[in-house]
Amino acid sequence: MKKEYKKRIDRVVQYIEGNVYKPISLAELADISNFSVYHFHRIFTGLVGETVNDYIARRRIEKAVNLLVFKRDLSITQVALESGFSSGANFSKAVKLYFGFSPSEIRNPDKIKNSKIGKINSKYGKDFDPSCLYPARITNGVMNELNIEGKKMNVEVRDLEAKRVCTLASEGGYEPEYIYKAWDKLIEWASNNGIESKEQERFAFAFDNPAVTPIDKCRYTAAIVVGADMQIKPPFSQSEIPSGKYAVLYFKGTPEETLRAQLSIYSDWLPDSGFEPDNFPLMERYINDARVDGYIEMEIYVKLKEI
Repeated sequence: MKKEYKKRIDRVVQYIEGNVYKPISLAELADISNFSVYHFHRIFTGLVGETVNDYIARRRIEKAVNLLVFKRDLSITQVALESGFSSGANFSKAVKLYFGFSPSEIRNPDKIKNSKIGKINSKYGKDFDPSCLYPARITNGVMNELNIEGKKMNVEVRDLEAKRVCTLASEGGYEPEYIYKAWDKLIEWASNNGIESKEQERFAFAFDNPAVTPIDKCRYTAAIVVGADMQIKPPFSQSEIPSGKYAVLYFKGTPEETLRAQLSIYSDWLPDSGFEPDNFPLMERYINDARVDGYIEMEIYVKLKEI
């Protein structure tokens, strides 16, 4: 029954993610979950760990702040309106309350006095430093710092065919313990179903920016490519990597450098590429086992669409 409950709440979360900028009613979400409107809210809070309103508010403001950083051609008022806020003033108040900084301070960390650090909504207990969010500050020289065998990292555009995948979500966000737990279960499942370890094509869907979202709230899903006839049963799920063009960046380094490598695509490559990110999460394709080798070797994928 717990698996059935989780599946129904996952439908609600997916709906919220696709409509987070629009007004969403509790009755509407209860109907999607097929739970009684009288009990839906308690079930959602129990499984997700946040109230419905808190979840929607957090996701709306997190996405808005990412727009502030990566869509610098938009004014703060435009970001506010595109993010579902009624005005630039209301948006500024909400951002200041949640992050401890105004939208203009987040966009221009050099102008912040006294190098203060805010705290994201006290209940999450996450320190927030705009300098770590703003990619121009993080990625100055990143292409030189993260050399692979003496060569600078290069982004290439690849055409991918659709891939059917078996997935398992981390129950603790980006916390390494929970990521490895999900991978151990998924790798064992694949091996038991005839996909040898060396033959496994391993991807991860990284939905959230850990510079903005509390680590345990970041959504991370492990995925292994499977054939069309492979049967997939709970707790595993079936999904698909869609066909299309992807920006692909090869990376080899420490876990701490991973975020900088990801952001380098958005800040150093995308603005002059003729593309923008499509509505699909960032992916990582793992080449090695970091626990064995002590470093991460992977390719970072961003699905593209033409501007």
